Amino acid sequence: MQITRMASAVLLLCAATQALAGSYQKTATGIEVRPDGGAAKLVRLNLMSDNIIQVLKFDTPGKALTPSLMTVATPCACSFSVDDTRAGKDQAVLLKAGKISATVSLKDGRIAFFDASGKPILRQDAESMKPVTVGGKPFFAITQGFNHGTRDAYYGLGQHQNSQMNYNGEDVLLAQHNMIASVPFVVSDKNYGLLWDNNSISRFGDPTPYAWMSRDLTLLDAQGKPGGLTARYYIDGQLALTRREKDIAYQYLKDVAENWPKELPPLKEIKDARVVWEGSMVSDKPGVHKMQLYSSDYARLSIDGRQVMDVWRMGWNPWYHNFEVKFEKNKPVKLHLDWKVSSGMIAITHNNPLPTPQRHSLTMSSEIAEAINYYVISADSMDRVIAGYRHLTGQQPMMPKWAYGYWQSRQRYETQQQLLDTVAEYRKRGWPLDNIVQDWFYWPEDGWGSHDWDKARFPDPKGMVDAVHKQNARIMLSIWGKFYANTDNYKELAAKGHMWTRNVENGDLDWVGPGYKNSHYDPYTKEARDIYYRQMKHKLVDLGFDAWWMDNTEPDILSNARLEDFKQLIGPTVYGAGEITFNPYSLVHSQGFAENLRRDQPDKRQFILSRSGFAGIQRNSVAVWSGDTVGRWNNLADQIASGVNFSMSGIPHWTHDIGGYAQETRYQAGDVGSAQENRATGTNRANPEDMKEWRELNLRWFQFGAFSPLFRSHGEVVKREIYNLSLGDDAMRDAMVGYLKLRYRLMPYIYTMAADTHYHSGTMMRGLAMDFPQDERVKNIKDQYMFGPSLLVAPVTVYGARSRQVYLPAGSDWVDFDTGERYKGGKTITVQAPRERMPLFLRAGALITTGPVTQYVDERPDAPLVLQVVAGADGQASLYEDDGVSNAYARGEYSRIPFSYDDRKGTVTIGARQGKYQGMPVQREFRVRVLRPGTAAAQDLDAYDKSVSYDGRPVTIKL
Repeated sequence: MQITRMASAVLLLCAATQALAGSYQKTATGIEVRPDGGAAKLVRLNLMSDNIIQVLKFDTPGKALTPSLMTVATPCACSFSVDDTRAGKDQAVLLKAGKISATVSLKDGRIAFFDASGKPILRQDAESMKPVTVGGKPFFAITQGFNHGTRDAYYGLGQHQNSQMNYNGEDVLLAQHNMIASVPFVVSDKNYGLLWDNNSISRFGDPTPYAWMSRDLTLLDAQGKPGGLTARYYIDGQLALTRREKDIAYQYLKDVAENWPKELPPLKEIKDARVVWEGSMVSDKPGVHKMQLYSSDYARLSIDGRQVMDVWRMGWNPWYHNFEVKFEKNKPVKLHLDWKVSSGMIAITHNNPLPTPQRHSLTMSSEIAEAINYYVISADSMDRVIAGYRHLTGQQPMMPKWAYGYWQSRQRYETQQQLLDTVAEYRKRGWPLDNIVQDWFYWPEDGWGSHDWDKARFPDPKGMVDAVHKQNARIMLSIWGKFYANTDNYKELAAKGHMWTRNVENGDLDWVGPGYKNSHYDPYTKEARDIYYRQMKHKLVDLGFDAWWMDNTEPDILSNARLEDFKQLIGPTVYGAGEITFNPYSLVHSQGFAENLRRDQPDKRQFILSRSGFAGIQRNSVAVWSGDTVGRWNNLADQIASGVNFSMSGIPHWTHDIGGYAQETRYQAGDVGSAQENRATGTNRANPEDMKEWRELNLRWFQFGAFSPLFRSHGEVVKREIYNLSLGDDAMRDAMVGYLKLRYRLMPYIYTMAADTHYHSGTMMRGLAMDFPQDERVKNIKDQYMFGPSLLVAPVTVYGARSRQVYLPAGSDWVDFDTGERYKGGKTITVQAPRERMPLFLRAGALITTGPVTQYVDERPDAPLVLQVVAGADGQASLYEDDGVSNAYARGEYSRIPFSYDDRKGTVTIGARQGKYQGMPVQREFRVRVLRPGTAAAQDLDAYDKSVSYDGRPVTIKL
């Protein structure tokens, strides 16, 4: 509906107007409403810009809120009007700004939002504020539901691991975990977004937490008797015990300790254990039920005789796998779960179905809140919605150019010499490399948090850094918020009240050597953050490292602890009990480090890699990676939607462990490295078929990595250098090196795309809905994405696949990068995908700047560049350049060269260069190549049709 205004007198600032149901008052930045009823006693709307409104809902007028951790924006001095209106049958007040407006019901405080044209975008349909007590203080558990029954698509919410793309109809738990980076921001395909300002465990979708099956379902054993499932325990292949179990209840370590059959030896003493659960589930609530298999080790799940899950994860890092089951009322559904266990955990959780309108809605909830606090953004594109998120939470700084080159990493280089030998080997082979990474445990065994170096293995860390730099590479160092209790640094932080000491007091030990008492520091005060940095400065920072890898930033103080126990380990903080700030650790932890680095190194671009992320973390020069994934095909597939949705959460720099962090022992053959957790590795004898699969998995993952925002190989046990992974497989080696070189050829395009994340709030890894919002078919596609504006990427995630289906979005023609074949958009095609090739398409009208293959990103800054012009449509693009390492860009020292292509005239115009920077090539050669039907870009990226010497003045080239 369009907004209907009622005649009203012009309101003076802060003048109150009394209505029949409730009242409202205009403020300097919006309105305050005291509704007659509803959950909130005061509703405050603040205008943050002409297209963003903040909503605050209080239980008590005049209540002061703790300052936001995620946002940095303040209300604007924007022009707006306030008028009486109606919301349905209710009297209401209308706040209208330049590009957004909202109505608030005076009856119950319900809010509706409208875009610049007056079209409704968000309508509040549900709300609750339930009192809870946390740490002896009063709070609320809150829920806010919008747009019940909507067909709008929703994206964002951070990084998750269930191949979920469009979240409409889905449930998402927003709680930090090893592989989960929770960002409570949602962007819709209808060009609006919502930022939920809350630090506690939150949820999108169903507000009810999932729980073990017996809460909601009746479980029957294999004979159909109620009371639980039949569980059969096998040791060394022999049946050792059969019993009925109320639930599959080994979710946490304490569950294993308490629930493992006492008739059997402890699990850790059994070499070959297997448990099979069999029976049926019954519900009196018909419909589609959402369920989750939480597991590590090998698990196969079948429902009504159909296998729905075949998964593996390393024992110490279980996670959820979503599935759905359709129930008819009181009709049994068969369940069969086969778990081959070594040291892992397993459980199945469940939630009852929601009414359809609520199931398809934008519903946010949080366990702990002082008030309901959120922001609504209205824009004319999804990109501008994300720009609104950046306005609220902080802009993305420019990252150093080298960060977009190739990173070589593994868990771990055990000595200084191993690391230096790796850099030397890449340089010897002439393979591009920009960053080498030193992972954890460079310190003495009992010195975690001391920031000391183990002198036997790293005799000269400063010399190591200098040697890397002499080979024109960069070096990143792993740092943690974890401290052993015996270190002086722990003792200093603890003496000032900045250590969480509960884990030490409990006597829990980590996995290193005999195990050591440990915990994490509390970064929620500036003093603590400054001490953390100061303790590190002389021993680490002053050595000249180029970037910092902040690991375990959830933080995972004690893996696989029950949630109620874990909450006790992450507090208290200045905000109260630990669970109040369950999610922002990575934000404040990285903030302190970035601020101190910027103070001490004011003209150096900083770079931090974090295992966790939260709203606003991009302002701290942080990239996030997807945690300790595993080398399995399903986990490779998970990374696509994970990375796309994380990028659409407003945080543009994301990466992943190419090949997966951990792998099954069947892949651990030959010269392998170490494993975490004191775990044994595989034997030296390998099944050839297993190794064939392992190589293919790594090659397919590497292809995907080449078109990720950051290109990074990492993992444990199996060594991840290209020459180690591809040993004995020349075709694999050549393909990996080919994609590595292609990444460097695309560097002008990639770095321009990266610059847009700063200057235009851009997104590098783009869901198809961002560029093709009118094409309904793209909204649920979870295995393709745009890499910048011009490249459509379709990774292969099935073992043995030599072709795949690719949907080409409507609204453009598309050209196969490898064959030159042209296709109309709006249809699905079958694309050949031999092992050495990943489907890649160019958008008609694209202008993609490519360069030569280099050993590092700025080896040849004045080299000729080729402008690859994809014929078939007009196009525009630009080339961004700066010095790549300093903060001079913030002072305006950069250049941008615009390009345009007129398809009908067959002309390319290189526009006037805008700006300059120190070291800029004043004159350079541009070569232009037109990719017409049948011309494959991949055949020769050095080929060109015409060239021109460019001195910064505009020039037009007739082709």
